[in-house]
Amino acid sequence: MTEISNCPKCEMENTYFDGTVNICPDCSHEWISGEEDTEASDVPKDSNGTELKDGDAVTVIKDLNVKGSSMVIKRGTKVKSIRLTDNPEEVDCKIDGSGIVLKTCFLKKN
Repeated sequence: MTEISNCPKCEMENTYFDGTVNICPDCSHEWISGEEDTEASDVPKDSNGTELKDGDAVTVIKDLNVKGSSMVIKRGTKVKSIRLTDNPEEVDCKIDGSGIVLKTCFLKKN
């Protein structure tokens, strides 16, 4: 049995092979093992592929557990004034007064 790698888009471990492609159920990304991700770019995009910019408002599309905390960010939470980071797959924001970095694959632009 071959070992399936983490998702190249969101880096989550919960991936599986469906017979033709690898699938990540967390962000719905599909890829073929051994091929480089041609979709990677320096432009941050939300889960629908919409380009994100500094100051945009976004909505969380999935319940997220915050590492190192008992805090859970619920699906549907609206986040105002995001800040882009050096990594196009992450944005910096404040939720309930706490500074948090979120992966763009779990966000939808409003």
